[in-house]
Amino acid sequence: MLAVLLGRYLALALRTTRWTLDGQEHFRPFGAGTPAIFAFWHEFLPLMPALALIARELPFYRPRPIHTLVSHHRDGRFIGAVVQRFGILPILGSSSRGGAAGLRNMLAVLRRGDLIGITPDGPRGPRRQAAFGALQLAALSGVPIVPLAARTSQRMRLDTWDRMPVPLPFGRGVMVCGPAISVPRHGWRDAVPAVTDALNQAADRAEALCQA
Repeated sequence: MLAVLLGRYLALALRTTRWTLDGQEHFRPFGAGTPAIFAFWHEFLPLMPALALIARELPFYRPRPIHTLVSHHRDGRFIGAVVQRFGILPILGSSSRGGAAGLRNMLAVLRRGDLIGITPDGPRGPRRQAAFGALQLAALSGVPIVPLAARTSQRMRLDTWDRMPVPLPFGRGVMVCGPAISVPRHGWRDAVPAVTDALNQAADRAEALCQA
């Protein structure tokens, strides 16, 4: 019941927000159907369903199934129930439990040409520190990481480890899409700083554009 109520609230807040997509040229090939690993910091999780709302208005958009990794813990299953209301399909797995199965399932959906959404610092932090999961997935699949971030002018901030903002209705919103990052199959751990920097740059740009 709580997942239903939260899903309905987020749908209201996101659909009444006036969205702008910054970096449309970076999003274009993946919105048109090329597989991608969309990566964003955990704090932006409530805002990411807005990407589907924005994409549907773009002339080049070709819908593809999008999946996201959620943990086996109760909070992960709760998040999975919420995002399903936006047509996002949860894959259960985490670094501590079911990680190998989650990785195999994500590789399978990427081979089908689907899209993945993943939070490199989730589900428990530390905040804005990328773990290896997204990079390993990119290295094994050959699919690039696309950094995303979002911000809304009307929001409240939760007292959580990631300082998660919850959108309020009737504001302005910015979705930022950065350039895709290719991760080599060998030496993929060396790409952690580049991915971290790209995610932070996207977050900083979303904040700056939303305040402009």
